[in-house]
Amino acid sequence: MAKEGEAAPDVTLQMADGSMMTLAQLKRPLVLYFYPKDDTSGCTVEAKDFSGLSAAFELEGTSLLGVSKNSPKDHAKFTAKYDLTVPLATDADGNVTEAFGVWIEKSMYGRKYMGMERATYLIGADGKVLRAWRKVKVPGHVQEVLKAAAGASD
Repeated sequence: MAKEGEAAPDVTLQMADGSMMTLAQLKRPLVLYFYPKDDTSGCTVEAKDFSGLSAAFELEGTSLLGVSKNSPKDHAKFTAKYDLTVPLATDADGNVTEAFGVWIEKSMYGRKYMGMERATYLIGADGKVLRAWRKVKVPGHVQEVLKAAAGASD
C-alpha cells in the first residue's frame, strides 16, 4: 500500500493506446487517480473535472493519469465521448490497484464484493508519495488536488 512520505510502487501501466509505461519513467510530479468504472456518473464527473483543469496542472509541472480496470477500448470510447484530455491507463490484471491498496472489499445493499476505491495520489518527481486521498468524494476534489500540486515540482 502506498503511503505518504514513502516511495510509490514502481508499477507498469497499460496505456489506452496499448503502450506500456512505468511510474519511474516520469521525472516530474504525477497525480495518479483511481476510479471504479468508465462512463459512470461519479467517474465521468471526476474525469471531466481533471480534464477541465489539465492545463492548470500542466502549468504546475504535474502530469495526470487516471487508472481503472476498464479495457483500452473502453477508455478510448470514454475519452472520445466526453473529449477527455487526461490519459487513462488499464489495470486489467490488478497489479497496480493491489500495489496501491485500492482494491478493497466493498458493501452495497448488504452484499460484499471486491472493487476499486476512488483514491488519488500526488507523487513527487523523486517518486515519493507527497499526498494521498482515500475514499474520495468527487465534488471539489480536483480543485483540492490542484492546490496540493502547486509547488510539488519545486
